[in-house]
Amino acid sequence: MDDKAVVLGLSGGVDSAVAACLLQEQGFQVYGHWLDIGLGGREDAAAVAAHLGIPFSTGDIRRALEEQVMEPFRQDYLAGRTPLPCARCNPTVKFPALFQRAQEVGARYVATGHYARVLADEGGTLGLYRGRAENDQAYMLARLPMDWLPRLLFPLGKFRKSGVRALARQFGLPVAEKPDSMEICFIPDGDYATWLEQRGAVPPTGDFVDREGNVLGQHKGIHHYTIGQRRGLNLPAAHRLFVSEIRPADNRVVLSDGSDLMADAVWGTDWNPLAPVEPGQAVTVRLRHSKTETPARFCPQEAGVRLALETPARAPTPGQLAVCYDGDRVLGSVWITGAQRLPAPEA
Repeated sequence: MDDKAVVLGLSGGVDSAVAACLLQEQGFQVYGHWLDIGLGGREDAAAVAAHLGIPFSTGDIRRALEEQVMEPFRQDYLAGRTPLPCARCNPTVKFPALFQRAQEVGARYVATGHYARVLADEGGTLGLYRGRAENDQAYMLARLPMDWLPRLLFPLGKFRKSGVRALARQFGLPVAEKPDSMEICFIPDGDYATWLEQRGAVPPTGDFVDREGNVLGQHKGIHHYTIGQRRGLNLPAAHRLFVSEIRPADNRVVLSDGSDLMADAVWGTDWNPLAPVEPGQAVTVRLRHSKTETPARFCPQEAGVRLALETPARAPTPGQLAVCYDGDRVLGSVWITGAQRLPAPEA
């Protein structure tokens, strides 16, 4: 296995293109590998590879994406959960495809354009660490197995996004001015509700209700909503309304004034460890892909993990990822299954 060879996930965007240049500067033989999901885009990736003079290949991940990500995504929405497809795709589809290509060419390393870092601690153990706070993407990598870390390279981990764009211009990359993509890759227009409807049966319309069960109006189907949502409810009311609960069993969406959305504990399953954590250890936890972080205590249980939040958090949502940190180091993650809500204040 060649210690100076790396397979890079070459998406055709700015980030992976700059990552290729940085790896070349570090003396690596870079193999660009574009992953086909059936929506095109190969041309930009091939142009970058040609510009840099690196070998270029493609891999068809459509079937794996369908089975491991797209169908679970659909099932989550039908069950009233809010899925996080990128965090599911990375360990089950994207990185396995890159490791497969690495095996074919004899490369020791796999790289992507994620804003994260793999660093050794004082004892020499490798860990996953955040990138720069402005554009950190370690959250989305928190489901990767710990034993993959020695073979992962993230060249952009120390850079700001604006600095990467400047490097793209400096390197003369053909995608230097290409806009960033923020959507789910298999739903490029961002309209996930229409995507779900095109794939078959979806939940029917039903009742919006308040906490007492009083009917407030009609919803469009539970797949249109997520916990904490305010926009798109289209209901006249004397005060702002928020989605407080989704009840698939009776096809109801519970609305409130938002005062019942705060939680002081979160439960999750399928703990994925990336560093040792002791029972009762103080951690910080990120409950969604945002910059908001909450101090908590890590409490393993027979059926999963309980995170006792020292500062209440708003709207923890089943289907999302709870990622635990010690400073910048990612300790591990669980899929959120429920939360202990604080009682709403008396009216």
